[in-house]
Amino acid sequence: MTHHINFKGEKTVPVEENQTILQASLAAGIPHYHACGGKGQCTTCRVLVLEGQDKLTPPTSYERTIKKVKQFPDNVRLACQAQVTGEGVEVQRLIRDETDRFILIDDTEENRRSVMGERRKLALFFIDIRNFTPFIEESLPFDVIHIMRRIFALFKNAITQYDGEIIDTAGDGLYAVFGLNSKIKQATESAVLAGLKILSDLTIFNNTYMRPYFNHTFEVGIGVHVGKVVVGNVGIGLSHNLTVMGFPVNIAARLQASTKELNNSFVISAVAYRLLRNPPYAVGCDYLNLKGVSTPYEVKMIGKPYEVKEGAVLPKAIQR
Repeated sequence: MTHHINFKGEKTVPVEENQTILQASLAAGIPHYHACGGKGQCTTCRVLVLEGQDKLTPPTSYERTIKKVKQFPDNVRLACQAQVTGEGVEVQRLIRDETDRFILIDDTEENRRSVMGERRKLALFFIDIRNFTPFIEESLPFDVIHIMRRIFALFKNAITQYDGEIIDTAGDGLYAVFGLNSKIKQATESAVLAGLKILSDLTIFNNTYMRPYFNHTFEVGIGVHVGKVVVGNVGIGLSHNLTVMGFPVNIAARLQASTKELNNSFVISAVAYRLLRNPPYAVGCDYLNLKGVSTPYEVKMIGKPYEVKEGAVLPKAIQR
């Protein structure tokens, strides 16, 4: 009996009984990679099953072994092993040219996010240092870098203590996520606890180090939100840093930015706040008009008012 399989973006090809997906694609002229010769000894022929997963034969012993090592999701199959048993199957080749082959064949990959990407619900955490520009203008380059390293070490310690992962740094701020290894409620709790620890540790750092040695203190703005995001690795950095993208990330960043106008060091979305089992006291609630969001966004303020208005030390002539 002949069935058909649709290769997304390429063509629909016939598949004969007892014929593998790889054999069918090669017969139809599709340049399907198969470095081991279609013997189940590599992963270059793997496909992502978009539809009709139940219309394929069960995974073979070769597939089960490779899946255990590579931790592929269930909808990734080896084309040299899978056969079609019915209509309605659609797949996508994951390695379509030499660039794909270079990116996707990595014997050191630790998990499926490295090559596949996935959608996850995470707690998103943004933090930015306030009143840092005046310190830069008044200090030696060595002191600026030294203090930045001290403060970022403080951030990192709190974030990693609560099982968060730093995704990116930019200037005097950073972006982290929580929930890669936990459920969303625990992730949100962890993000809040990390933020509160940073606020506490920064107060100690100001009182014991910054004020006596530099006659300066720092404050921060923290924004936390939760939502479904895409987690993966674009593979262009030397450290192959994880990438987390999606609209909820933008919301979290804007909440952090709103700490200035709300005059509160820690702003969390009401959506995230409701996930907390033991929420900290919220000193206020507000509705923000955020770019790209049609309705006002409810937020809770769980930090403290700023002691120093950012930009207050600047000469009047250049204030805006």
